[in-house]
Amino acid sequence: MTIGTAVVQQSEAKRWAAVAVVIGCGIGAALQVGKVAIAASMLQQNLGIDLAAVGTVAGIFAVLGLVGSVPAGVVIAAVGARRVLLCGLAAIALGAASGALAPSLAVLLASRLLEGLGFLLVMVAAPALLDRVVDVGARDVTMAVWSCVMPFGIALALVAGPIFDGWRAIWWASSAFVALLFVLAGVIVPEVASRTGPARTGLMQEAAALARRRTPALLMVLLALYSLMFFALFSFLPILLTERLGVSSQSAGGLSALAAAGNVVGNLAAGNLLARGVGRIVLIAVAAFVMGASALGIFLPVLGGWGAFFLCLLFSATGGLIPATLLATAPAAARSATMVPVMMGLLMTGSNFGQVTGPITVGAVVSTWGWGAACIMVVAAAILAGLAAWMLARGDHKRVGEARDPA
Repeated sequence: MTIGTAVVQQSEAKRWAAVAVVIGCGIGAALQVGKVAIAASMLQQNLGIDLAAVGTVAGIFAVLGLVGSVPAGVVIAAVGARRVLLCGLAAIALGAASGALAPSLAVLLASRLLEGLGFLLVMVAAPALLDRVVDVGARDVTMAVWSCVMPFGIALALVAGPIFDGWRAIWWASSAFVALLFVLAGVIVPEVASRTGPARTGLMQEAAALARRRTPALLMVLLALYSLMFFALFSFLPILLTERLGVSSQSAGGLSALAAAGNVVGNLAAGNLLARGVGRIVLIAVAAFVMGASALGIFLPVLGGWGAFFLCLLFSATGGLIPATLLATAPAAARSATMVPVMMGLLMTGSNFGQVTGPITVGAVVSTWGWGAACIMVVAAAILAGLAAWMLARGDHKRVGEARDPA
């Protein structure tokens, strides 16, 4: 082996180590979403709150993302993705620790806002880092893997949550995990310059122009609708399974984790299908239809408990095609590497919209009318997603899937 070959291999090893740590940071951030679902019954008993309040604990996490995702992308473009990633991890760790000490619901909600700020920064900075670290040819696959962090983090929380004897212990463990990721990211993840070089002037104007374009706006809407459907189910899935199947909370957590893991399968399948040339619009439209149809059998008492659980698996696995496809499309829709963080911010705005409206609305609806009413919202979102995919197909989207050309 020549010295040159050894240097290249060492450089590649460092690159993929950085990719692994960045993806780990995404999983740590996503874990903060899933921990509320598995701790829902604990929160109800300990704090004396109803399902609507639990939905607020879950949904308020994403409130800052509704208004802060695009500005976060602009900040990343200006000061660097690594710095923002580290700030996000620090905010999550501090927020989770504060939540573990919360004496009341109001303090817990405030701590969730801090966690949400950190989640926002991590979820916008990390894909921007990945886009700059990996080769363009590996972008679709890398983004497909990145899109797995949300379901994987949620599944991890659902599996690990029942191990702890209370929700405060879950919060402490989540804080410690993210603190460890902060150390690893500080040591392993490099600051990587944009492929097109720094461009700090006129970023807000470019961001505003990007948001007004057809393709970025439709990608944001599609992720919002997907996120709404996903979190409408998964924010309360352990409770739903406990009621429908009569299983213990630990068994419900394991089954919910299995359903969330199905989403990982869909994400990875999307990367493979995109690499084989399957159309992006086809993947989105098919997934939206299956999610909407599955919701009918999940929320309405037309099937037995295990039949509904099978539909949860189908809902999750097929739905995973959507975020992976959107994330793979986003860098090309950004027009330039400088605008990739802003494009990711637009997607996060949509994702956070779904994270806020899904749990809060479903929690209120179920508390008032029962589980059957929840399917109306999910089916409506699926229909709108199909319409948005049709609108995207009518636009000049073909070049988005192939290069960083205007869309």
